[in-house]
Amino acid sequence: MPALCSTVKSLEKLAKDDVSSLAILGRSVMHDNALTSKILKVANSAVYSKGITQVTTVSRAAVVLGFDTIRNICITAKLLSSLLENKGLSENVYQRLIKLMASSFQAAMLSKMMLKEHGEELQEEVFVAALLYQLGESAFWSMGGEPTEQLDRLLNECEDDKAQKAAVRHYLGGSFNQLSMGIARSWGLGEVLLKSLSHPDERTPEIRAIFLANKISELMAEPNVDLAALNLRITQAAEMLDVEVDEFKGRMIRCTKATAKLADAYGAKVLVDFLPKTELLTLDYQVAEVEQFVREPNQLIQLKKLRELTNCAVEQADFNRVLTVTLEGMLEGLGVDRCALMLLSPNRKRLQPRLVLGEESEQMKQDFMVDVSQKSGVFADAISLKCPMFVDDPNSSKWRMYIDDELRGLTSPHGFMLAPVVVDSKVIGVIFADRLQTERVITAIEYDGFTHFAQLANVCLGAALHAH
Repeated sequence: MPALCSTVKSLEKLAKDDVSSLAILGRSVMHDNALTSKILKVANSAVYSKGITQVTTVSRAAVVLGFDTIRNICITAKLLSSLLENKGLSENVYQRLIKLMASSFQAAMLSKMMLKEHGEELQEEVFVAALLYQLGESAFWSMGGEPTEQLDRLLNECEDDKAQKAAVRHYLGGSFNQLSMGIARSWGLGEVLLKSLSHPDERTPEIRAIFLANKISELMAEPNVDLAALNLRITQAAEMLDVEVDEFKGRMIRCTKATAKLADAYGAKVLVDFLPKTELLTLDYQVAEVEQFVREPNQLIQLKKLRELTNCAVEQADFNRVLTVTLEGMLEGLGVDRCALMLLSPNRKRLQPRLVLGEESEQMKQDFMVDVSQKSGVFADAISLKCPMFVDDPNSSKWRMYIDDELRGLTSPHGFMLAPVVVDSKVIGVIFADRLQTERVITAIEYDGFTHFAQLANVCLGAALHAH
């Protein structure tokens, strides 16, 4: 806790100096190799990455992400390391601390997700406020020793949440919430956190998001989940965002997956096993089964889109128009679940989606990044050989050596297709398509249609280039 306090106060001082903040920030964390490494790993993670150029210095990360974001990443990294690396805790107390931290980390991600339509600055402020919402309790358990073990035993004997809160007040002479407010004031942790602790019922979006995210995470972390209470909080959160309950539950499931990845980036993999189980979201809910939408191949749409591409060549249409028509033809004409234009980074070491159509497109934009720096693998071959690829069975001996575990987790196990995007004889990216969601196989005829679309797109791009 002293290390975390020191970091927070140092960052607060830097925040008041707009001119030299970035340079001083870089120097102030350079001596801490572990912190520097975590900042860079998190800055380059799917949650924070702003583009396909990797960030390699803290100063550069601050320029790309903004000082407030880097400040919050520093606080989060220090909080996790300060508590996770604590020695001398009994097994029961350590388990209680880990569960509390996992719940807080999930709440932070949920609250940020709930304010997705607001500015990034507010999202980051809410993330840290939700993360530190239970700082008083975390601080107590991290202290270790006989007091923590005694209170742990007392709480284990309590029958419900009300009895536990009474036991804490009797043992400590106050509540964990009061302890959190005292630390927040002493460390200068911001108005949003203080307001969320002192006026949790306030109806502003940020305070409401912090309150509901923490309540939902707490309820899901309980051994015997109160499904009625959980359903109520989820319904309230869905109403706040003006979405259906099913839609909000879907966002929660995606958020939990992102939380696990971010925890890993922070070097806090131990939290992953204690994150709320999304299986709970399907228990005791009056949820209508949604039939999976399946796009079947449609030759009329294929023909229509191929004609549009021919017109694009005649009219020397721009890059975006050509690739949009191409992907629409693949999605609606060939009946794939999703397809994407993936562009190479300036250093030609990574591919990342630029334009995505189909199922879970936003998720694909965040998660689907492919390393081609090793010049090996199916994506790298499509680029170097300038030819399309049809991975009909990723698990077969034919393709196994070309597909690593990370890529296997991103693509359909039933096959996918690739084609290079070529401008002036230079590959600038690839077009990708698969049927991940519906788990259908891709036929050779559909692959022929895919290559036809990709080749005609390259003809259109060449025509536009020579016209200018």
